Amino acid sequence: MTDRLIIHRAPWLLPISHPPIADGGLAVQAGKIIGVGRFQEILRSHPGATILEHPETVLMPGLVNAHTHLELSHLAYLTQGPALASFTGWIGHMLAERAKIDADKKTILAAARAVLAQQQAQGVVALADISNTGLIQELAPEFPGHLLCLKEYLGLRAAGLAASLHNLEREQETLSCTAHAPYSTHLDLLQALKQRAAATKQVFSIHVAESLAEHDLISQGKGAMRHFLEERGFWDGSFQPTGKKSKGAFSYLHQHGLLDSQTLCVHGIQVTEQEIELLAESGAKVCLCPGSNRYLGVGRAPVADYLRKDILPALGTDSLTSNPQLSIWREMRLLAEEHPAVEPADILRMATLGGAAALGLDKQLGSLDAGKEAAILAVQLTEPIKMPFSLAEYLVYHNISVSSFTLN
Repeated sequence: MTDRLIIHRAPWLLPISHPPIADGGLAVQAGKIIGVGRFQEILRSHPGATILEHPETVLMPGLVNAHTHLELSHLAYLTQGPALASFTGWIGHMLAERAKIDADKKTILAAARAVLAQQQAQGVVALADISNTGLIQELAPEFPGHLLCLKEYLGLRAAGLAASLHNLEREQETLSCTAHAPYSTHLDLLQALKQRAAATKQVFSIHVAESLAEHDLISQGKGAMRHFLEERGFWDGSFQPTGKKSKGAFSYLHQHGLLDSQTLCVHGIQVTEQEIELLAESGAKVCLCPGSNRYLGVGRAPVADYLRKDILPALGTDSLTSNPQLSIWREMRLLAEEHPAVEPADILRMATLGGAAALGLDKQLGSLDAGKEAAILAVQLTEPIKMPFSLAEYLVYHNISVSSFTLN
């Protein structure tokens, strides 16, 4: 990092928080953005600055991957073929393969490190990683951006609750801890994890409303998910469903005081209009994973409905066990294909500002604004862009080449 005052000039700036700027200037000093606007205006405001030209380029904020599981990267072969017929079948197969391989620390970290390097090369400047083992924390110092590591707790049976709560009490305060899902985590443990996250001002991320099997269990205590849990000895009858077919996982979280502005609901597919209202009222965040959802065949999230309620979702890739390619650029393209009525500009907001807000990093990342980190992408334009509205469409639908990770 240098303390030099630098003005980066490009044909286009895409601030995300403001409309695109033609012939833009971005003033950067000591790793921070200090000015954004038209080049001539920025030049007058910052005399003596070094000017760096970026021809045929758009400068934009770095991407955010708000949900992934790096510790499962060594199981990438699972998505080389078609997915199993059911969501519970996929869970069972993934768990069986993970146990069968029983990979050592070196193997897990090597595969995770390779994926993390790929994410960096694609312009991802922040990731939220969910881990059972805690191994991925060792990679945080290697990543030049923000790697938020969350240790995941699960356990539905009442018999294991005391041990889980005891282990949670012994965790270091700086370690972010979270829950797997409502169908896999005892309510008392969910609430303890949520209370801890609130007290330490950490993100509470949870898989929620992903499959119909989950919805059937949450609302009625029946169906394929219950059969799955019974077969594995995880069901003891202590789980209390919402009791109504129309009330799913979001209603369950709301009913038990688990929805607020620090809650990050991952997937959010099986959701009613009333539950979207609950989300909007609570300020809870949503993370969409279109690639994983498509591979597993669990459905599509109601993206337009979220946006209508002023809920800006984040985007995540999930893991290589449910998504054959981890790329936020691909997630944007899939979302655009599946929801053609959603504006490309909104999809770009999801991949940047939406992700930053979901992880509590929106004061540092997600847009080109003065005071934020200079975690900026320089994206090559392979064809001239003449109109601002064409810029978002180009970035969402084209194969993108990121020529720079950050400009300091």
